[in-house]
Amino acid sequence: MAKLTWDGVGERFYETGVDQGVLYVYNSTQKKYGVGVAWNGLTSVSENPSGAEATPLYADNTKYLNLMSREEFGATIEAYTYPDEFAQCNGEAALGTLALNGIKVAQQERKTFGLAYRTKVGNDVDGSDKGYKIHLIYGCLASPSSKSYTTINDSPEAMTLSWEITTTPIKVEGMKDTSTLVIDSTKFTSTDDKAKLTLLENKLFGTDPTEDPEVPGTDPTLLTPNEIIELLTDTPDIEDDEEDETPEVSG
Repeated sequence: MAKLTWDGVGERFYETGVDQGVLYVYNSTQKKYGVGVAWNGLTSVSENPSGAEATPLYADNTKYLNLMSREEFGATIEAYTYPDEFAQCNGEAALGTLALNGIKVAQQERKTFGLAYRTKVGNDVDGSDKGYKIHLIYGCLASPSSKSYTTINDSPEAMTLSWEITTTPIKVEGMKDTSTLVIDSTKFTSTDDKAKLTLLENKLFGTDPTEDPEVPGTDPTLLTPNEIIELLTDTPDIEDDEEDETPEVSG
């Protein structure tokens, strides 16, 4: 064991910024998240977990143990605008026919959605370009938010929209249910790991079509934690090996 040291060169990490927001509206008919769309104008995502509070139990005139309540995940999203697809998550619906798409009726049913966004990871050597973290949030419902319209004056400001988000956890194999997942690019260091990260990002954010008609573009898709585990886990191809080990039968 070596003596502990603090704040070594290249070890002064920090996290900053928010970008590349993606909205995935849940399709209740298909029972999966729909094609992702870019969320422009995203300014902040404040994660607000709650619960995980201790309830002390006493016996024999002393504290016996602590029981922890279940942790719930919530968040606050702030943005200057939102994609048209978020309207149905914001309790808005088009009035009448397609010709009236510019007219929205409020106070309608709010759809469940998923969210992805990215934060930057920096240190004292590489600055904010050290890496990034991809944050995935599942089972989101947006609560109604207040809007404040003010007159334009000599110090104009764009109106900021805000939504309080509650979540419903989903299953994770071998672990407790969760509503959020974080992928840290700085932990994908080897060539194989970086290739896996690229594969995952192509699934989450989509790919452009190529000139080869057999390699079309792909739609952005919100993978579940179990699907991400399956994607990033090596599955050796033993089919050929099994064929090689089959003994020959002489006639």
